[in-house]
Amino acid sequence: MAVASSAGVHHEPKSFMRRYIFSQDHKIIGIQYFLTSAVMGVVAGLLAMLIRLHLAWPEAKWPFLAKLFPLGMEDGLMKPEFYLSLVTMHGTLMVFFVISLALIGGFGNYLIPLQVGARDMAFPFLNMLSYWTIVPGCLIMLASFFVEGGAAASGWTAYPPLSAVEHAIPGSGMGQTLWLLGMALFIASFTMGGLNYVATILNLRTHGLSMMRLPSFIWTMLIASIVGLLAFPPLTAAAVLLLFDRHGGTSFFLPSGLFFGKQVLEHAGGTPLLWQHLFWFLGHPEVYVLVLPALGITLEILPTFTRKPIFGYRMTVYSLCAIAILGMIVWGHHMYVSGMSPYVGEFFAIGTLSITLPSAIIGFNMLASLWGGSLRFSTPMLFALGTISLFGTGGLGGIFLGNATSDIQLHDTYYVVGHFHFMIGGVTLFAIFGGLYYWFPKMFGRMMNEGLGRVHFWLSLVSFYGLFLTMHFLGFGGMPRRYFEFSKFNFLAPIRDLNVLVSVFAFVMGATQIIFLCNFFWSIFRGAKAERNPWKAAALEWTAPSPPPHGNWGDQLPQVHRWPYDYSLPGAHEDYVGQTVTPGEAKFSA
Repeated sequence: MAVASSAGVHHEPKSFMRRYIFSQDHKIIGIQYFLTSAVMGVVAGLLAMLIRLHLAWPEAKWPFLAKLFPLGMEDGLMKPEFYLSLVTMHGTLMVFFVISLALIGGFGNYLIPLQVGARDMAFPFLNMLSYWTIVPGCLIMLASFFVEGGAAASGWTAYPPLSAVEHAIPGSGMGQTLWLLGMALFIASFTMGGLNYVATILNLRTHGLSMMRLPSFIWTMLIASIVGLLAFPPLTAAAVLLLFDRHGGTSFFLPSGLFFGKQVLEHAGGTPLLWQHLFWFLGHPEVYVLVLPALGITLEILPTFTRKPIFGYRMTVYSLCAIAILGMIVWGHHMYVSGMSPYVGEFFAIGTLSITLPSAIIGFNMLASLWGGSLRFSTPMLFALGTISLFGTGGLGGIFLGNATSDIQLHDTYYVVGHFHFMIGGVTLFAIFGGLYYWFPKMFGRMMNEGLGRVHFWLSLVSFYGLFLTMHFLGFGGMPRRYFEFSKFNFLAPIRDLNVLVSVFAFVMGATQIIFLCNFFWSIFRGAKAERNPWKAAALEWTAPSPPPHGNWGDQLPQVHRWPYDYSLPGAHEDYVGQTVTPGEAKFSA
């Protein structure tokens, strides 16, 4: 096993710019990712509020919005092309520039060296470069709202021909090109970060930290990074080919006979299905790139607040690996309605439904971890329980979309929107909140307000279920997604008014996050001082000071003698034993 070096902890004084802006310290970079994710989250959330405002009251006029968006909200009424831009950019920002930045960039950067006993990432400069590659990507995405034609409007999946023909719709112009450039920078940033994570976990583990002593979060980050490194290159190639179609006259994704602007395009020989295959070869593994670290965070929180080891550690690790492998070969279940052979569809259906087995094992292990524990319902634990609930609900709903027969009926309805948000929105966001409440004392040396945290949790959970569970019923009623409005569909008349209820829950959900933001930033400066280990946790990161100094540890790196979940050991004087405690140091009663 490769181990980290313990030599050299002296650091030269650094200027403000080198310490906090262009920092190579993994902890500062992690916090930078969190703050960037928060900014992009506010933008993406506001876009969602605009979407729900229009869908609830499509014929109402909003004069104040006309002043903010004179081209998209002319006379206070939303234009269809502006609506499509909102839907496209909300999805893109949330998946790639909010959840990915917080889960992978934020928690990954901050926790990996601390949990493996290293002083920093394997490649600190590359780590800094990965962050300063994503920042221009964020700025380019935001700038696309201000170019002629507005932001991209082809959906967050960027399906051709809308994304490949510049004059197809207003958002197919410069906004779509900027979308592709922003995504290219995101992929470059993730690639640098993923390589760094894998190298750090495999090569910089401290003495005694074998693979089967790794925290669950480290396992999920290792697996997610490998999956991302394998899945992102096809989308990179697809983006380059799409740029060629848009600006070079090629026909990779454009078939013959396309009719735009009263003329037939000269393109011939391409197929939009090629883009779908290349996109979803990333798009579906990306689900697990995000969900697995979310489950890893939950598995870190559970033993601390149940005061007992997590159940089935090894089986959970094997199940995580199985999910990753199966997740790489089931991308075609997003394409059942594309005309694929039923035999090919059967292959993707069998593979997709097979994922339910390792997923169920992980879910049962998390539930079994609660059994017989001394539960402490602090805010991190509440969000961990919420994550488990959403994981179960979303997973159950996903079974119907993994089966070709039922998916054909539900495809492109609001059922898909509801399910997608349960898994890629609910599971990940609740895990992010739980992780922030849990590791906030380690990051800033202060505690977040517990009362505000509980209010934040309950309002978020109730509004989330009210919002996205209702969308499942809209999907059962046949309401199509991405449509500008539904007043002309008579068969939707009985359920059309449910859009008002969904929007009310969305506004409550959005307003609730203001509580979190106020609690977070207030607690950084005014929160109660935290102890080194306020939760009495056994994992390695809690042996470092709060907040940890540059280099994390003192003159010597810690040595690990046990796994991170030694809670309530029989005969022990305390109900937890840290990873650095030797068998001789542990105090057991006779």
